[in-house]
Amino acid sequence: MPKKILIINGHPNMESLNHAVSGFYAKAAAENNASVEIINIGELKFDPNLAYGYKKEIKLEKCLQDAVKKIKDAEHIVFVFPLWWGSYPALMKGFIDRVFLPKIAFDYDDKDKRIELFKGKSARIIITMEQPAWYYRLISRSCTTVQLKHITLNFCGIKNVKTTYFGNIGNMDGKRYKKTLETVKSAAQKDACRLIY
Repeated sequence: MPKKILIINGHPNMESLNHAVSGFYAKAAAENNASVEIINIGELKFDPNLAYGYKKEIKLEKCLQDAVKKIKDAEHIVFVFPLWWGSYPALMKGFIDRVFLPKIAFDYDDKDKRIELFKGKSARIIITMEQPAWYYRLISRSCTTVQLKHITLNFCGIKNVKTTYFGNIGNMDGKRYKKTLETVKSAAQKDACRLIY
């Protein structure tokens, strides 16, 4: 059975480096016998505001219903996004707020013990940034990675999470662009062939 991989591109601009990275990752994974789906958040039409928190249920738009199904079906989820003001874009935050919900991503039993509904899945986080990658790791302390990996994904049961960073993208020339895509290809090959991290 081919490994089921879902790519979630969090950049709202379909002409961005993130869009290119998502497509290249998908192509490389498919060439290694993975079954690949892509969600481009920028193409979805939904209200990103979780207006009532968890106090009142808001019906999911059709595109978010489809996204939930794809996340549930996936064995491996790849998040691709730019680092903006130390976090991911607002639209991606809204997507997570609206989709990673109780009874979808997590739940509690009658003894108030948390149930991790995405348990068994793995993930990769790919972040592009204007700052050097070393600065993000050492000075910013990988703040967004900690937030997404530990506070969101681990909480829902996705424990095996790898990271890939591309820094100084504002100064990227043709040689570095090619090297970036080679790194993406290598990550996709590993993810497609590895059953568990």
